[in-house]
Amino acid sequence: YENIRQERKGAATVVTIDRPKALNALNLDTLNELVHCLAEMQHDDETAVVILTGAGEKSFVAGADIAHMQDLDPLEAGRFARLGHLTARTLEELPQPVIAAINGFALGGGCELAIACDIRYASENAKFGQPEVNLGVIPGFGGTQRLPRLIGKGLANELLFSGDIIDAGEACRIGLVNKVFPQEELMERCLELAEKIASRGPLAVRLCKEAVNNGMEMDLARACRYEGDLFSLCFASREQKEGMQAFLEKRSPEFKV
Repeated sequence: YENIRQERKGAATVVTIDRPKALNALNLDTLNELVHCLAEMQHDDETAVVILTGAGEKSFVAGADIAHMQDLDPLEAGRFARLGHLTARTLEELPQPVIAAINGFALGGGCELAIACDIRYASENAKFGQPEVNLGVIPGFGGTQRLPRLIGKGLANELLFSGDIIDAGEACRIGLVNKVFPQEELMERCLELAEKIASRGPLAVRLCKEAVNNGMEMDLARACRYEGDLFSLCFASREQKEGMQAFLEKRSPEFKV
Protein backbone atom coordinates (compact mmCIF):
# COMPACT_ATOMS: atom_id res chain seq x y z
CA TYR A 1 0.00 0.00 0.00
CA GLU A 2 1.14 3.56 -0.71
CA ASN A 3 -1.31 5.47 1.47
CA ILE A 4 -1.92 3.22 4.46
CA ARG A 5 0.22 1.18 6.86
CA GLN A 6 -0.55 -1.99 8.82
CA GLU A 7 1.19 -3.03 12.02
CA ARG A 8 0.43 -5.94 14.33
CA LYS A 9 0.56 -5.00 18.01
CA GLY A 10 -0.35 -7.92 20.23
CA ALA A 11 -3.88 -9.02 19.46
CA ALA A 12 -4.60 -5.84 17.51
CA THR A 13 -3.79 -4.69 14.00
CA VAL A 14 -3.23 -0.94 13.72
CA VAL A 15 -4.25 0.48 10.34
CA THR A 16 -2.80 3.95 9.75
CA ILE A 17 -3.94 6.28 6.98
CA ASP A 18 -0.59 7.68 5.92
CA ARG A 19 -0.82 10.92 3.93
CA PRO A 20 0.45 13.38 6.56
CA LYS A 21 1.32 16.11 4.03
CA ALA A 22 -2.38 16.12 3.01
CA LEU A 23 -3.50 15.72 6.66
CA ASN A 24 -4.48 12.15 5.68
CA ALA A 25 -7.25 13.38 3.37
CA LEU A 26 -9.15 10.68 1.49
CA ASN A 27 -8.73 10.35 -2.26
CA LEU A 28 -9.68 7.46 -4.54
CA ASP A 29 -6.42 5.58 -4.08
CA THR A 30 -6.55 5.83 -0.29
CA LEU A 31 -10.16 4.64 -0.10
CA ASN A 32 -9.48 1.74 -2.45
CA GLU A 33 -6.44 0.67 -0.43
CA LEU A 34 -8.37 0.94 2.83
CA VAL A 35 -11.28 -1.15 1.53
CA HIS A 36 -8.87 -3.80 0.26
CA CYS A 37 -6.95 -3.88 3.54
CA LEU A 38 -10.12 -4.19 5.63
CA ALA A 39 -11.58 -6.86 3.35
CA GLU A 40 -8.47 -8.98 3.85
CA MET A 41 -8.84 -8.60 7.60
CA GLN A 42 -12.26 -10.27 7.54
CA HIS A 43 -10.40 -13.58 7.24
CA ASP A 44 -7.61 -12.79 9.72
CA ASP A 45 -8.32 -14.93 12.79
CA GLU A 46 -5.19 -13.67 14.54
CA THR A 47 -6.48 -10.08 14.66
CA ALA A 48 -8.94 -9.74 17.53
CA VAL A 49 -9.35 -5.95 17.26
CA VAL A 50 -8.63 -3.37 14.54
CA ILE A 51 -7.42 0.11 15.48
CA LEU A 52 -7.84 2.81 12.82
CA THR A 53 -5.77 5.99 13.09
CA GLY A 54 -3.99 8.67 11.07
CA ALA A 55 -0.30 9.39 10.61
CA GLY A 56 1.31 12.29 12.46
CA GLU A 57 0.07 14.37 15.38
CA LYS A 58 -2.27 16.77 13.58
CA SER A 59 -4.88 14.72 11.84
CA PHE A 60 -6.88 11.50 11.98
CA VAL A 61 -8.44 12.23 8.60
CA ALA A 62 -9.01 15.88 7.69
CA GLY A 63 -11.75 14.95 5.20
CA ALA A 64 -12.12 13.95 1.60
CA ASP A 65 -9.46 15.40 -0.70
CA ILE A 66 -10.99 18.64 -2.01
CA ALA A 67 -8.35 18.93 -4.73
CA HIS A 68 -9.66 15.60 -6.04
CA MET A 69 -13.35 16.51 -5.63
CA GLN A 70 -13.31 20.00 -7.07
CA ASP A 71 -13.74 19.10 -10.74
CA LEU A 72 -15.87 15.96 -10.42
CA ASP A 73 -19.02 15.79 -12.51
CA PRO A 74 -22.21 14.37 -10.94
CA LEU A 75 -21.52 10.81 -12.15
CA GLU A 76 -17.95 10.88 -10.83
CA ALA A 77 -19.14 12.37 -7.54
CA GLY A 78 -21.66 9.54 -7.21
CA ARG A 79 -18.94 6.94 -7.72
CA PHE A 80 -16.77 8.68 -5.12
CA ALA A 81 -19.64 8.70 -2.62
CA ARG A 82 -20.35 5.01 -3.21
CA LEU A 83 -16.70 4.20 -2.53
CA GLY A 84 -16.87 6.17 0.71
CA HIS A 85 -20.06 4.32 1.68
CA LEU A 86 -18.39 1.00 0.90
CA THR A 87 -15.42 1.91 3.12
CA ALA A 88 -17.65 2.83 6.06
CA ARG A 89 -19.82 -0.25 5.59
CA THR A 90 -16.74 -2.47 5.46
CA LEU A 91 -15.65 -1.07 8.83
CA GLU A 92 -19.09 -1.82 10.27
CA GLU A 93 -19.22 -5.32 8.82
CA LEU A 94 -15.76 -6.43 9.97
CA PRO A 95 -16.21 -9.30 12.42
CA GLN A 96 -13.62 -7.70 14.70
CA PRO A 97 -14.42 -4.63 16.82
CA VAL A 98 -12.88 -1.46 15.36
CA ILE A 99 -11.48 1.27 17.62
CA ALA A 100 -10.91 4.70 16.09
CA ALA A 101 -7.82 6.36 17.61
CA ILE A 102 -8.64 9.94 16.66
CA ASN A 103 -5.39 11.84 16.97
CA GLY A 104 -6.33 15.21 15.45
CA PHE A 105 -8.71 16.54 12.81
CA ALA A 106 -11.69 14.28 12.07
CA LEU A 107 -13.61 16.43 9.65
CA GLY A 108 -16.01 15.57 6.83
CA GLY A 109 -15.10 12.15 5.52
CA GLY A 110 -12.79 11.67 8.50
CA CYS A 111 -15.65 12.15 10.94
CA GLU A 112 -17.75 9.80 8.82
CA LEU A 113 -15.03 7.11 9.00
CA ALA A 114 -14.77 7.57 12.77
CA ILE A 115 -18.51 7.16 13.37
CA ALA A 116 -18.50 3.96 11.31
CA CYS A 117 -16.11 2.47 13.89
CA ASP A 118 -17.42 0.67 16.96
CA ILE A 119 -15.58 2.69 19.63
CA ARG A 120 -13.98 6.14 19.41
CA TYR A 121 -11.10 7.29 21.63
CA ALA A 122 -9.78 10.81 20.96
CA SER A 123 -6.74 12.87 21.86
CA GLU A 124 -7.24 16.23 23.56
CA ASN A 125 -6.30 18.09 20.37
CA ALA A 126 -8.89 16.29 18.21
CA LYS A 127 -11.48 18.33 16.30
CA PHE A 128 -14.74 17.03 14.85
CA GLY A 129 -17.25 18.30 12.33
CA GLN A 130 -19.17 17.93 9.10
CA PRO A 131 -18.25 21.22 7.41
CA GLU A 132 -19.45 20.20 3.95
CA VAL A 133 -22.12 22.96 3.79
CA ASN A 134 -19.25 25.47 3.76
CA LEU A 135 -18.22 23.92 0.42
CA GLY A 136 -21.72 23.87 -1.07
CA VAL A 137 -22.21 20.11 -0.68
CA ILE A 138 -23.56 17.66 1.90
CA PRO A 139 -21.74 14.77 3.61
CA GLY A 140 -21.34 11.95 1.13
CA PHE A 141 -19.93 9.04 3.14
CA GLY A 142 -22.90 8.42 5.46
CA GLY A 143 -22.68 11.40 7.79
CA THR A 144 -26.32 12.47 7.43
CA GLN A 145 -27.40 8.95 8.41
CA ARG A 146 -24.94 7.68 11.01
CA LEU A 147 -24.50 10.92 12.96
CA PRO A 148 -28.20 11.27 13.96
CA ARG A 149 -28.24 7.59 14.93
CA LEU A 150 -25.21 8.15 17.14
CA ILE A 151 -25.90 11.49 18.89
CA GLY A 152 -29.57 12.17 18.13
CA LYS A 153 -31.33 14.17 15.43
CA GLY A 154 -31.18 17.62 17.06
CA LEU A 155 -27.47 17.63 17.84
CA ALA A 156 -26.64 16.08 14.47
CA ASN A 157 -28.72 18.67 12.62
CA GLU A 158 -26.93 21.48 14.45
CA LEU A 159 -23.54 20.16 13.32
CA LEU A 160 -24.71 19.32 9.80
CA PHE A 161 -26.54 22.61 9.12
CA SER A 162 -23.95 24.92 10.69
CA GLY A 163 -20.79 23.18 9.54
CA ASP A 164 -19.33 24.00 12.97
CA ILE A 165 -16.22 22.26 14.28
CA ILE A 166 -16.18 21.08 17.90
CA ASP A 167 -13.34 20.07 20.19
CA ALA A 168 -12.76 16.69 21.80
CA GLY A 169 -14.35 17.66 25.11
CA GLU A 170 -17.60 18.67 23.45
CA ALA A 171 -17.52 15.58 21.24
CA CYS A 172 -17.25 13.45 24.38
CA ARG A 173 -20.07 15.37 26.11
CA ILE A 174 -22.52 14.72 23.27
CA GLY A 175 -21.53 11.08 22.85
CA LEU A 176 -19.60 11.40 19.60
CA VAL A 177 -16.52 9.90 21.27
CA ASN A 178 -16.21 7.53 24.23
CA LYS A 179 -13.17 9.00 26.01
CA VAL A 180 -10.51 11.69 25.62
CA PHE A 181 -6.82 11.30 26.53
CA PRO A 182 -3.59 13.29 26.21
CA GLN A 183 -2.20 12.63 22.76
CA GLU A 184 0.84 10.78 24.06
CA GLU A 185 -1.46 8.30 25.84
CA LEU A 186 -4.01 7.77 23.06
CA MET A 187 -2.55 4.71 21.31
CA GLU A 188 -1.54 3.12 24.61
CA ARG A 189 -5.13 3.41 25.85
CA CYS A 190 -6.50 2.00 22.60
CA LEU A 191 -4.13 -0.96 22.82
CA GLU A 192 -5.11 -1.56 26.45
CA LEU A 193 -8.77 -1.72 25.43
CA ALA A 194 -7.89 -3.99 22.49
CA GLU A 195 -6.08 -6.43 24.80
CA LYS A 196 -9.01 -6.45 27.21
CA ILE A 197 -11.45 -7.20 24.38
CA ALA A 198 -9.10 -9.89 23.02
CA SER A 199 -9.15 -11.65 26.41
CA ARG A 200 -12.91 -12.15 26.21
CA GLY A 201 -14.72 -14.87 24.31
CA PRO A 202 -13.94 -14.14 20.64
CA LEU A 203 -17.20 -15.56 19.28
CA ALA A 204 -19.21 -13.72 21.93
CA VAL A 205 -17.52 -10.41 21.09
CA ARG A 206 -18.20 -10.86 17.39
CA LEU A 207 -21.83 -11.78 18.02
CA CYS A 208 -22.21 -8.72 20.26
CA LYS A 209 -21.08 -6.53 17.38
CA GLU A 210 -23.44 -8.30 15.00
CA ALA A 211 -26.35 -7.98 17.42
CA VAL A 212 -25.79 -4.25 17.98
CA ASN A 213 -25.25 -3.27 14.34
CA ASN A 214 -28.07 -5.35 12.86
CA GLY A 215 -30.48 -4.86 15.76
CA MET A 216 -30.23 -1.06 15.53
CA GLU A 217 -31.99 -1.27 12.17
CA MET A 218 -34.93 -3.34 13.54
CA ASP A 219 -37.86 -2.51 15.76
CA LEU A 220 -37.31 -3.51 19.40
CA ALA A 221 -39.39 -6.69 19.33
CA ARG A 222 -37.61 -8.07 16.24
CA ALA A 223 -34.22 -6.99 17.57
CA CYS A 224 -34.80 -8.83 20.87
CA ARG A 225 -35.80 -11.99 18.99
CA TYR A 226 -32.63 -11.63 16.92
CA GLU A 227 -30.58 -11.25 20.09
CA GLY A 228 -32.21 -14.39 21.50
CA ASP A 229 -31.25 -16.33 18.37
CA LEU A 230 -27.62 -15.25 18.69
CA PHE A 231 -27.65 -15.96 22.44
CA SER A 232 -28.84 -19.51 21.83
CA LEU A 233 -26.22 -19.98 19.12
CA CYS A 234 -23.51 -19.39 21.73
CA PHE A 235 -24.55 -22.61 23.48
CA ALA A 236 -23.33 -24.64 20.50
CA SER A 237 -19.77 -23.35 21.06
CA ARG A 238 -16.79 -24.65 23.02
CA GLU A 239 -16.33 -21.07 24.13
CA GLN A 240 -19.56 -21.11 26.18
CA LYS A 241 -18.61 -24.41 27.80
CA GLU A 242 -15.16 -23.11 28.75
CA GLY A 243 -16.40 -19.73 29.96
CA MET A 244 -19.06 -21.11 32.28
CA GLN A 245 -16.91 -23.99 33.51
CA ALA A 246 -14.09 -21.56 34.33
CA PHE A 247 -16.53 -19.35 36.26
CA LEU A 248 -17.74 -22.29 38.34
CA GLU A 249 -14.15 -23.41 38.97
CA LYS A 250 -13.12 -19.86 39.94
CA ARG A 251 -10.37 -19.60 37.32
CA SER A 252 -9.70 -17.49 34.24
CA PRO A 253 -11.15 -18.95 31.04
CA GLU A 254 -8.81 -20.10 28.29
CA PHE A 255 -10.56 -19.10 25.10
CA LYS A 256 -9.24 -20.30 21.77
CA VAL A 257 -9.95 -18.68 18.39
